[in-house]
Amino acid sequence: MKNTTKIIFPYDQSLIKELPLIDKGNVENILTTAYNLFIDQQNWIPAFKRIEILEKAALIMKDRSEELIHIAISEGGKPYKDSKAEILRAIKGVKLSAEYISHIKGEQIPMGLTEASVNIIAFTSKEPIGVVAAISAFNHPLNLAVHQIATAVAAGCPVIFKPASSTPLSGLALADILKEAGLPEGWLQVVLCDNETAEMLVTDPRVNFLTFIGSAKVGWSLKSKLSPGTRAALEHGGAAPVIVESDADFSEMIPDLVKGGFYHAGQVCVSVQKIYVNQEIVDQFLDQFSEAVQKLIVGNPFDENTDVGSLITPKEVNRVEDWVNEAIEEGAKLITGGERISDTTFQPTVLLNPSEDSKVSKHEIFGPVVCIYPFSSREEAIKKANALEVHFQSAVFTKNIDVALDATKKLNATAVMVNDNTAFRVDWMPFGGRDASGLGMGGISYTINEMTREKLMVFKSKSL
Repeated sequence: MKNTTKIIFPYDQSLIKELPLIDKGNVENILTTAYNLFIDQQNWIPAFKRIEILEKAALIMKDRSEELIHIAISEGGKPYKDSKAEILRAIKGVKLSAEYISHIKGEQIPMGLTEASVNIIAFTSKEPIGVVAAISAFNHPLNLAVHQIATAVAAGCPVIFKPASSTPLSGLALADILKEAGLPEGWLQVVLCDNETAEMLVTDPRVNFLTFIGSAKVGWSLKSKLSPGTRAALEHGGAAPVIVESDADFSEMIPDLVKGGFYHAGQVCVSVQKIYVNQEIVDQFLDQFSEAVQKLIVGNPFDENTDVGSLITPKEVNRVEDWVNEAIEEGAKLITGGERISDTTFQPTVLLNPSEDSKVSKHEIFGPVVCIYPFSSREEAIKKANALEVHFQSAVFTKNIDVALDATKKLNATAVMVNDNTAFRVDWMPFGGRDASGLGMGGISYTINEMTREKLMVFKSKSL
C-alpha cells in the first residue's frame, strides 16, 4: 500500500484531499529525466519560448485567480484578503520572471591592457546552472512556488519541486498551469515525498542548485550533505526586531506594526516579533497597540472579514500556548490575548518585557505573539536586537534622519525598514537572511541570477 499525505483545512481540520507519496524507487527516474533534459543542449528551451510560456501562465493564473485563492486558503488557512494578495503577488512574480529573461546577459572583458593580452577579445555569457531542486515552505504555498519554479524556467533549468507536505495543492496547480502554457514535459516535476526521499533527491550529484525555504535545522543539514559543486540558497526565519523612538508617528506606525505582527497569524519568516520601545512613550504605545490588536477578527479564513486565521496545525497552537505561558511564568506581563480560542486558533497576544531567556525572546515564535521591550538607551536596544543568531529583516520608526541612519547602520540585518514593518516585501527586491537565517538572496531577478553560471570565451586573432 502506498504512503499518502493528507491535506487538511487548518481551520476546522476537515480533509481536503489525500495524495500519494513517491517512494525511493522513483528518485532515479526523476533525476534522470531532469538531468537528460539539461545535458541535451540542442533541446534547451530558447529564451523567446520561455518568455511565451511564462507570459501565458500569468494570463491563465489571472483568469483562475479565485480558484487559486480558494486552493491557498483550503490548504494553508491564510485569510481571504491575505491569500488574495498572495495570488496577485504570484502572478506578478511570473510576469517578472518573464521580463527578466531579456536581462540574462554577459559582458565584454577588457583586453590589450598588458602585452600578453594584445590581439585578444573575451566576453562572458550566462548559461543555466543545471538541474534545480526546490524545497518549499507552507506559509505562502503559491508565491514561494513561483519564486522557485518560475525563476528556474526563466533561467532555462529543469526543476524538481517538493512543496511542503501540508500545502502541495498550490504548487500542483501552478505545474498544471505551466504545462497548459506550453512548458515541455519533464522540465518541471512536482514531487510529494517524505524527508528521507527528499534528501536522496537533493544530495544527488546531478543536482546543480538547491533552493530551500524552511526551517534552519533542515536547511543547514541538507547543505552539509550536498554533492561537491552543488550551489545552494537557503531561506530560514528570524525574530524581526523593531526599534521605536519617541518621535515615531503613531498614526502610521500602529497599523503597520499590527499588520506586520499578525499577518497570517505571525507565520511569516519576517513577522514583527520583538518591538523595542523608547521608555518615554511605552505606555502610550502599549495602549494604542493593544487596542488595535484587540480589534483584529479571528476566524474562518474564507470569511472576507477575518484578519487572523488558524495556525497550520493544532500542534502549533499547543506550542505557542506553552511558550506564552512560560514567558508569563518567567516574568512577562500579559497585555492582551494569551489564550487559545480553539484547537486551531490562538488569540493575538501582546507580552511586555519577557525575560531574555524565555523562548519568545530567544526563538522565532511563528505565531500570533508580539513582545514589547522598553528601552532608555537605543544602543542597548540595538545590542539586544542583534543578540540572536538569526538576522533577517528589521525596522526602525523615527522621523529623525540621523537616528534612522544610525539604526540602519548598526542593526544586523539584510534589510532595515524605516517607518514600515519588518514584513514589507516586493518580489523584485533582494530578500534573504544572513548568518543563521540563510544563505544567498532571493527576489525574482536575484534568484534567476543564482540559477545561471558564467562561461568565458577568449579569442586570439592577429586581426584584432
